[in-house]
Amino acid sequence: MQKDPALTNVLLSRNQYIFLFSLLTMVAGAGLYVPLMDNDSAHHANIALHMYLTGDYVNLVDNGRDYLDKPHLHFWLSALSYQLFGLTGFAYKFPSFLFSLLAVYAVYRAGSLFYNRDTGRLSALLLASSLAFLLALNDVRMEIILTAGICLAGWQLGALILQPNGVNIAGAALGLAIGFSTKGLIGVFVPALAALLLISQYRKWRFLLSGRFFLLLIFFFFLISPVLYCYYLQFNLHPEKMIRGRDHINGVSFILFGQSVERYTGGMGDTLKNDYFFFLHSFLWVFVPWSVAALFAIANKFRSSLKTEKEWMSTGVFLLMILLLSFSGFKLPHYLVMLLPFAALFTADWFIGQQNQRKSLTLIYRIQLFISFLLLLVALLLNFWAFPVSNGWIMAGLVFLLAVFLHGIRSMIIQPGQKIIFLPVTATALLFFLLNTNFYPRLLHYQGGSELVFRYRENFDRKAVYSWKEDISASFQFYTGTLRKQFPVNRSEAEKPGWLLYYKESEAEVLKSGLRFGRIFRAADYEITRLDAAFLNPDKRERQCTELILAEILP
Repeated sequence: MQKDPALTNVLLSRNQYIFLFSLLTMVAGAGLYVPLMDNDSAHHANIALHMYLTGDYVNLVDNGRDYLDKPHLHFWLSALSYQLFGLTGFAYKFPSFLFSLLAVYAVYRAGSLFYNRDTGRLSALLLASSLAFLLALNDVRMEIILTAGICLAGWQLGALILQPNGVNIAGAALGLAIGFSTKGLIGVFVPALAALLLISQYRKWRFLLSGRFFLLLIFFFFLISPVLYCYYLQFNLHPEKMIRGRDHINGVSFILFGQSVERYTGGMGDTLKNDYFFFLHSFLWVFVPWSVAALFAIANKFRSSLKTEKEWMSTGVFLLMILLLSFSGFKLPHYLVMLLPFAALFTADWFIGQQNQRKSLTLIYRIQLFISFLLLLVALLLNFWAFPVSNGWIMAGLVFLLAVFLHGIRSMIIQPGQKIIFLPVTATALLFFLLNTNFYPRLLHYQGGSELVFRYRENFDRKAVYSWKEDISASFQFYTGTLRKQFPVNRSEAEKPGWLLYYKESEAEVLKSGLRFGRIFRAADYEITRLDAAFLNPDKRERQCTELILAEILP
């Protein structure tokens, strides 16, 4: 594979990369201390909590019911982190933070492999500063660990195909196993597609018949065998278990094939099923501040694809996966996080290719400056209108970051080609600094479950709390460090003193039950992962909330 000599110019200096990566690491690190959010983060944290409290690392259990949908790795890592750091939101998020570093490093190595070192550095920076990647480090699901597995597998498979080395067999198998053990077949499909496109472009078809390929398969199945065995123990040996109205579930077959197929066809829900442009318009905000540049990069790739020896694997994977996902029956924006490394590669290559094009640089600079100001505007609206900053240290950090941004605009030392990267990264860092130190901590006062625990934890017995019927607060369960108990477990248990957790919508039914209550604690509650303008407006916010209630049951 030839590397274009025109791309050996350095876009940013080593010190500028160190500075920008340091900013992003600090603001992302601040998010580790933001409490967990309902629904997915706290929900997944509670599955790991069951492992931690019971010592059962084989069975996946969600609120007392068997959980089939996701493999074990994310939960194992979280439970291990609880053992090391205690039962905290930090402990739950920390493994994903470490895997984000792996993802960024693997993208750097992949960019260096396919292009050159500076393209690798820039690719890593674009990924690390993209909006959805940083959001995924706060509202932690499986996406960061999945993406890290895909990045590691893509880099190692590329090296194995283009520059064969025995070490790459183990690295590729490990990356594929991380992806599979986190979210199933999709963690294998994406890097496998990348490998096929590389093989096709560089005519390396013999690799598929080589001993290296079969050794890779052996290592991969060896590494995922613990997950397969756990599914066998939990489901194959227990045909009586019912999941979504079905029994006789073949757990091994499900996680190898059925899970991804069921989600793709809409068997787990039909969210936005007929919105075929969902992932296209979602990408415009998911990859901010680089999404417009990515569109230019794709257009440029099609114009020059017949004239260059550069890889087109990254563009091919991105476009083919967008196409496939657009026809899936279940659509969520965070599905795009796993594709951001590929977008980062071809966008970084395009940015570097434009640095000697003066007319193009002027247009790109204006676009990136406009996007940067939009990010600052969002930061100001969220932190000076919705939830005004009142902490002096946060204000000092804001002033520092704003000074860095303004220096980037006015500086004669930072070249125009450098400013198109420097300004959006600093604007993104400023936005997430305010999100993680002010906005999210203030917003989470309106998450009733965690707020009840933080506010009244000394006033109730956490081990004697029952939940009313189907009323569930994952954040309440996590921060009490207890497994959910539904009321009544039995009549004799119900007659004992304890506490009842329920939502305001259930209050009339609860009162009709004949229970007598003593102390009652209330907390405003809102589904904070689905914000709207009415809730963000301080004058209308309280009217958008319901209540989560914790009532003392009298004997």
